[in-house]
Amino acid sequence: MDSLPSSFVRDIKHQLITKALPMSTVRLPPALLPLPSSSSCAYITTISSNRTRGKPKSSKSHVPSPTSRKKGESPSLPALMFKALDDIIVDFLDPPIKPSLDPRTVLSGNFAPVDELPPTECEVLEGSLPQCLDGAYIRNGPNPQFVPRGAYHLFDGDGMLHSIRISRGRATFCSRYVKTNKYTVEHNLGFPVVPNIFSGFSGGMASVARTALFLARAVTGQFNPFNGFGQANTSLAFFGNGLYALVESDLPYSVRLMPDGDIKTLGRHDFDGMLSMSMTAHPKVDPETGEAYAYKYNPFFPPFLTLFKFDREGVKHTDMPVLSFSCPPFIHDFAITRKYTVFPDTQMGVNPMGLVLGGSLVGLNPRKVPRIGIVRRDAGSGCEMRWFDVPGCNIMHIVNAWDEEDDYGNDVVVMVASNIMSAEHFLERLDLVHGLMEKITINLKDGRALRRPISAMNLDIPVINPAYIGRYSRYVYAGVADPTPKMSGIVKLDLAKRVGIGGCVVASRNYGPGCYGGEPFFVARDPEYPEAKEDDGYIVSYVHDEKVNESRFLVMDAKSPDLHVVAAVRLPQRVPYGFHGIFVRNSDLNKLQDCY
Repeated sequence: MDSLPSSFVRDIKHQLITKALPMSTVRLPPALLPLPSSSSCAYITTISSNRTRGKPKSSKSHVPSPTSRKKGESPSLPALMFKALDDIIVDFLDPPIKPSLDPRTVLSGNFAPVDELPPTECEVLEGSLPQCLDGAYIRNGPNPQFVPRGAYHLFDGDGMLHSIRISRGRATFCSRYVKTNKYTVEHNLGFPVVPNIFSGFSGGMASVARTALFLARAVTGQFNPFNGFGQANTSLAFFGNGLYALVESDLPYSVRLMPDGDIKTLGRHDFDGMLSMSMTAHPKVDPETGEAYAYKYNPFFPPFLTLFKFDREGVKHTDMPVLSFSCPPFIHDFAITRKYTVFPDTQMGVNPMGLVLGGSLVGLNPRKVPRIGIVRRDAGSGCEMRWFDVPGCNIMHIVNAWDEEDDYGNDVVVMVASNIMSAEHFLERLDLVHGLMEKITINLKDGRALRRPISAMNLDIPVINPAYIGRYSRYVYAGVADPTPKMSGIVKLDLAKRVGIGGCVVASRNYGPGCYGGEPFFVARDPEYPEAKEDDGYIVSYVHDEKVNESRFLVMDAKSPDLHVVAAVRLPQRVPYGFHGIFVRNSDLNKLQDCY
């Protein structure tokens, strides 16, 4: 393995020398051992930023104002004392790190974090960028700003947005952290203070001590959890003339793409005080009405699930609590139709005590029968939600859903989703997870639920033409996991095709040996043309070549049988593997400028 950068080693030595504990008590953490090198500052103690964090022009967003320190000024004595206690927990109380949480593995190769990158012009290597791609593709993902000293899970990294702004056939790339409350406080202090939810609680005395330490930091004012502790690392959404970076453990963070391609965090957004605690990372926007539907779940107290919506202008409506849960569910995604909202309640659930007892925040109950909840979009109460048992259905990502009728005129809800066939591995062994694409049909009259496989391939992060959300959609584009979360290619599924040996696959593209991508995204060629075909557009995605350690932005023809590459853009910095993205047209970006 290559050695770490010399500047990194010097910084680590400085940290060890200045620790409150004597050097003889320090155990070199596994994360500091030699790791595979990466193209851009793979491991850094903190990411510096020269950008000024100003107040947003709108009162809708709140930029946290943590206790900060001037450049060159040392942290306060209480902060250093708490850091020393944190080191004791890591060095003496934490049990051995599980292989699946070992940062030497989790953050190796293209999973390693990168530095922020200001707007930089890109080189078009192949073809030309279509004129209709006038806007920006932005993808979210984890990028920890500190070296993990102990266990680390991919879901725990600080959110970083990777944006490619396209205008008149030219492209500008930029990578910026989402300046969350967590990021800002830790950046100012120079070390982490918020425990990692998915990896920071390993059980026994370590979990108790880490919880007590976090509470002590809150009581002494070092960190205010009421200002949010999420990483905003999962996805993005555009609705109500606002662009938001999302994670389901916190409120949305309002972001803006500047004219030069830079990304600015405006602040934590509570929609004029109407939204509290958190919101799903997968809101659904009705393409006809402009309404956005969302939910939040409370892992501690009922109501464990609360539904709500935003109107076309982004004004939040009244909460609708759902009381039909005996324990907190883990609902990562949901769906809407023209009439209904659809929620999968899987065998996975949230268990807060698991953190203290050494388990995971999210656990699996093999005795639980998965079910799907359906409630009318215009329902006046969460009590109107009906539940239908669907054994074996552990859904994580939903493609789409729509309304149909049976031969007698009864309502039928159809949903297409990726069903996790090995849910027990979801948190610890993502490489063993297999996503089976299925079509699920629920008759609301007789309660029958039918599952039909669409493809036997390992598929995930599926997308459709966004104009068909909540309506019948024929085509699905999904990543081919090889293994999860790395995608070796993309397939196009035709739901109107009879399922055969090869499933419904009608087009595919393999990225080539050593090349992996992430979530695809569909961009319509002309969204204003009402007669356009559903698949008349482009598929865009970031792809990384591990052989040469280089990332590219690919534009593929969504209608062609081989998803032909129309344009390939070399990026000035690699893009680590991440999660979900969005394409925002220039017309919508202009609305952002007018909104704030």
